[in-house]
Amino acid sequence: MATERVYLRRNILAEPLFNQWYAWSSLIAPASSAMFVANSHLKIMQSFVNAPDVHINALRNPAMRGGPFIGYAASRVKDIKQLLEKTTTEHADILEFAAGVRSLNEMLSTEATGTSLEPFYAKVPEALKGYIELVYDLNNNPSIRFIDGLLYKSPYYRQSSQNVSLSVCEEDERPFVLSSPQLPDNDHVYLQMPFKAPELDELFKMKLQPQPFDYIRELLKVENGAAEQFSKFFNTEVPRKAERYAGDGIRIRYFGHACLLIETRDVSIMIDPVISYENGKGIERYTYSDVPDRLDYVLITHNHQDHCMFETLLQLRHRIRNIVVPKSSGGVLADPSLKLILQNIGFSQVTEIDEMEVIEVEGGTLTGLPFLGEHADLNIRTKMAHLISLQGKSILCAADSNNLEPRLYEHVHQLVGDVDVVFLGMECDGGPLSWLYGPLLTKPLARKQDQSRRLNGSDHERGIGIIDCLRPSQVYVYAMGQEPWLTYLTSIKYTETSRPILESNELVAACRSRGIKSERLFGHKEIGMDTGAHADTARFSHHAGGWP
Repeated sequence: MATERVYLRRNILAEPLFNQWYAWSSLIAPASSAMFVANSHLKIMQSFVNAPDVHINALRNPAMRGGPFIGYAASRVKDIKQLLEKTTTEHADILEFAAGVRSLNEMLSTEATGTSLEPFYAKVPEALKGYIELVYDLNNNPSIRFIDGLLYKSPYYRQSSQNVSLSVCEEDERPFVLSSPQLPDNDHVYLQMPFKAPELDELFKMKLQPQPFDYIRELLKVENGAAEQFSKFFNTEVPRKAERYAGDGIRIRYFGHACLLIETRDVSIMIDPVISYENGKGIERYTYSDVPDRLDYVLITHNHQDHCMFETLLQLRHRIRNIVVPKSSGGVLADPSLKLILQNIGFSQVTEIDEMEVIEVEGGTLTGLPFLGEHADLNIRTKMAHLISLQGKSILCAADSNNLEPRLYEHVHQLVGDVDVVFLGMECDGGPLSWLYGPLLTKPLARKQDQSRRLNGSDHERGIGIIDCLRPSQVYVYAMGQEPWLTYLTSIKYTETSRPILESNELVAACRSRGIKSERLFGHKEIGMDTGAHADTARFSHHAGGWP
């Protein structure tokens, strides 16, 4: 096999890790990364070391799957303790940074009363000096602005903690990854290199372009002890290759969750890439084999881990010409720049888009539309609905937008007119603020506050308000997180009586009563939009299980 030209198998997991934890955007931005290490990772590991049975018993209840519980047996306490001690020792500077953020915030909240902040610079903790600016808002509320560009050049941006774990994906079911570190075993091969390493692109090109096994093993510096396991990730089977769409009109393919591929003969656009592996089991789906070898534009709606998934993005990086992300506030702990994050993990052509800003593309335009909700009332700007206009047709990918202010869509409609197709997420329960942003908080949060501030999208009433305002001819509920290959990130397993299912059923029924073609998507689907004389038609639809 050493010199034989081989392909990377289509069921090989490639999980990006930061300090052995599953990597997502808040583990890349240096300031938020420090807070998650200090206030999430260390606390979860210490809790497991102190009382592993609490974690084990909690995870016997499926409803606790997304909680802060490590998914290992008590026999792995020693390994978790070693990682805890390693993290405490090797990341002492990062932990000092996090402690500095907490103490500085406490000082500002009690001592900064609207007078000049200049005297406070002398009191800034040493770990933060030179990396922050102290500011007030117009109501004299003090806060810290992080100088992110400098932080990425500082010791706090720890590329040496980044690596990629390779293993075989035998089935869709995977352990929930956000609350457990990955402990090494003989089934995984770890590529010790930063996410931006071009060698990773050479590996993922081998999904379609074969190379000699020795070439890729030497390029990735796979040690002899791991070579045998590494060889199992390749074969000589020629993979199926997606042909670039060359038909008339517009083809939309639903890949699951919020991932859509929108194509004309001139342009290919993918939104929120989250793609399943091809393991030969479970429901039918589109996979990496259905992605064209060139993606002209990838659009990200927001930086939550199920919409900006590094596991997929890194595997597609060599195919992506341009990536378009929402403009951020810049320097805000809870709202790191997605542009800087992606640039620092190897994406060169990253463009920010602002609300109502228009980008011209081949045969049409991309317009950024305001996105309210789903962020627990935090001042986060890195969120954007995308309006894709091609060949005279318009497609709105609204992701988890919550119609908190109906007048917003009236203003939008005045500017963009009727929309032909709307994709809307309806995960209307959502986790509490602390589920995602808790490690960034520097003050205790009352349970009442936490439970009332949700990471939720629109329910039926709010969703139909969007539809009635924008007057589409087709409406699809998506981004529900219920595909079986995604529960390792969302922990969602709905039943027929789950509120998001009931609410989306009502929205679909209300749309159909208005003469609007509508359904909740699950699995995969192809939608064809005829841009000629005929009305829009859905040429192919497939539901593999789930509810209609």
